Amino acid sequence: MKIKRPYVPDIKMLGQICEGNYVRLNKLLPEFAQDSEFKFWIEHDPSHKSYVRLKVTESFPYTSTILVSQEGLVSDWIRPPEMQVRLYHDARMAEVISYQKQHRIRGQYHYPNPEMRMPDEKIQLNSFLAEWLAHGLKHGRSNYQFDYLESDL
Repeated sequence: MKIKRPYVPDIKMLGQICEGNYVRLNKLLPEFAQDSEFKFWIEHDPSHKSYVRLKVTESFPYTSTILVSQEGLVSDWIRPPEMQVRLYHDARMAEVISYQKQHRIRGQYHYPNPEMRMPDEKIQLNSFLAEWLAHGLKHGRSNYQFDYLESDL
């Protein structure tokens, strides 16, 4: 009989993802002053654009909180992604603290669970943010010029 081993979070991988997200967010939103905001669009085809919005909701000397959301998705039945990201300026890390208004994301979940979260939900959400931001840096359009190099991340 095969023994199922419990999931063990990969703290090193999570740290690398969070450090990369901090770099990406600094490239997209270099100023973390309260209520500062930046929008860029990603054009899927000439008739449809979706906007990604970064809004600073809290700003303190060592931490900031940013709301990352997408607007203008094609379908009414798909809820646009929205997450809150906490930036730790002294550690130079950015971590997802809520997704779709679901707070308190733990590093490990037993599966199955009532919320149907994956055992590695925290790593998956931070990886999704990394891909989302990297896609925006590469394909996004705005009036702001990015100094983006793939080797920076």
